[in-house]
Amino acid sequence: MVERQVRTNSPEETEALAAAFGRSLPWGTVVALFGDLGAGKTVFARGLARGLGVSEAVSSPTFTLVKEYPLADGRWLYHLDLYRVDNSEAALAFGVDEYIFCQEAVTLLEWPERVEDLLPPGARRIHIRRDGESSRLISGTDVDGV
Repeated sequence: MVERQVRTNSPEETEALAAAFGRSLPWGTVVALFGDLGAGKTVFARGLARGLGVSEAVSSPTFTLVKEYPLADGRWLYHLDLYRVDNSEAALAFGVDEYIFCQEAVTLLEWPERVEDLLPPGARRIHIRRDGESSRLISGTDVDGV
């Protein structure tokens, strides 16, 4: 696979790209979202959720670790923020494996580097980097349109 990169120039463009990406995902997919604080991971997550059909407000689960969003067809979007998790052992203690290996959901991980050794081989790795006040460089091998 070839790594591709796209620049978005606003949060709305980032959300639109992520929504299109979300619509293309098969169930059981893990999306590993890499980026520094303020890079736009939560904006991307909001767009991905919209693409999957989530209608409720989407925010980062920084303090709760996990937010579960039910979808109309009985499946789920699991959104995990692992910023406050020290390592894979700590993540396994709260049951991260139940989310990562669920075939009836799309699982989105912010700060996946904390559990890199737990990521399945087919995890979609997306990198977001600030490139100005509102523009972002989004790269990955599996992002439609990137």
